[in-house]
Amino acid sequence: MAEIAQAGLLITSEPDNADVVVINTCAFIAPAKAESIEMITHALHRKKRGTVKKVVVAGCLAQKMGEQLFSELDGIDAVIGLDKRDLIVRIIKETLSGRSRPACVGAASPPAASDIIPDDRIRFRITPSHWAYLRISEGCSHKCSFCTIPSIRGPFRSKPLNLVLAEANELVAAGAVELNLIAQDTAYYGRDSKDMPRLATLLTELAKLDGLEWIRLMYLYPARIDQDLIETVAASPKIVNYFDIPIQHVNSRILKAMRRGETADRIRPLIDNLRAAILDVALRTTLIIGFPGETDDEFAELLEFVKSAKFDALGCFIFCPEIGTPAADMPDQVPDDIKHRRLEQIMLAQQQIAFAKNAQRIGGNLTCLVDSVDNSAVKGRYYGQAPEIDSLCIIKNSSAKPGQFIHTKVIASKDYDLIVEQI
Repeated sequence: MAEIAQAGLLITSEPDNADVVVINTCAFIAPAKAESIEMITHALHRKKRGTVKKVVVAGCLAQKMGEQLFSELDGIDAVIGLDKRDLIVRIIKETLSGRSRPACVGAASPPAASDIIPDDRIRFRITPSHWAYLRISEGCSHKCSFCTIPSIRGPFRSKPLNLVLAEANELVAAGAVELNLIAQDTAYYGRDSKDMPRLATLLTELAKLDGLEWIRLMYLYPARIDQDLIETVAASPKIVNYFDIPIQHVNSRILKAMRRGETADRIRPLIDNLRAAILDVALRTTLIIGFPGETDDEFAELLEFVKSAKFDALGCFIFCPEIGTPAADMPDQVPDDIKHRRLEQIMLAQQQIAFAKNAQRIGGNLTCLVDSVDNSAVKGRYYGQAPEIDSLCIIKNSSAKPGQFIHTKVIASKDYDLIVEQI
């Protein structure tokens, strides 16, 4: 988006009356692909009505399908793959110039390990100015049997330390007080090369930035969380005590079938170790329900683990058989009605845990980062709440502005959210 803006083109969030609509797609699971195709279809309908001139498709679906998109969705003017992202301005101008045939640039085969890591500096920010995502790598080298990401985004490539720090400096200079580190597996940072520093070193360097107050780790593959990382988080006042650990399951047979490289005997001690090392740690996880062959007993083991582990936040995905993945062809696919029943059981159990944790916080104090002020409704987050995916703090009696840290007292809870009052 910054490339587009710097080229002198005007950016609008409203698709009608646009010269070009650019759709950045996802293709991770079937529902994401369906949503992407739906949005492309809407844009093509606008093009037929004459309210849009050109339609460009970018992102993971463009990378995965390439020229096939032209035959499946008639009217697309250009498809641009992940590794050609920075050619977006050229593609837009060429489509507007009246190109005789649709263009497909750099799609249909995943990026290679030798490909240059994109430079994400000079952004056109669409998140609030006080927080941002900071991507520290590209791709994934894990071979999970259910996942399409390596076949789309290529192998794991760590972004060089100096590039990450330069981008972080730029974001902080623009007002960001919170950086949320993201990757397909943030804990794998630096492990793809013997000459690269590891995640703990990156965190230590980021914590030196003046003006940066919160550093949050997202998507930590459990097998890569080592003692060095735990101690680094525990020792730094800037790295929030928040671990997002997608375990996916806890039954060892299911984990082996998922090719996760984990067992229950390692996951359970990891949770205990984190809570012993960091007393106020907030733990988030994600699970996959209804993996092929999941028996009633194996699901019961997962449900019991959820009840005993008491995660602060938990998300669930129903297993989707993605074409091209080993899990899609596994026998004993679980019927949809059983998947949905198991999903409801997990989420009801987690709801009780989350509500009980909220009730325990009433009367305690929290430091909150104010996110928004809308019609006198002030909303924010404490360290245990990641932006966009977790619950919120609804702040009473506050005149604080977005980006400010304030001291609050928890006075009540409403469903998953906390009601707090500024002190």
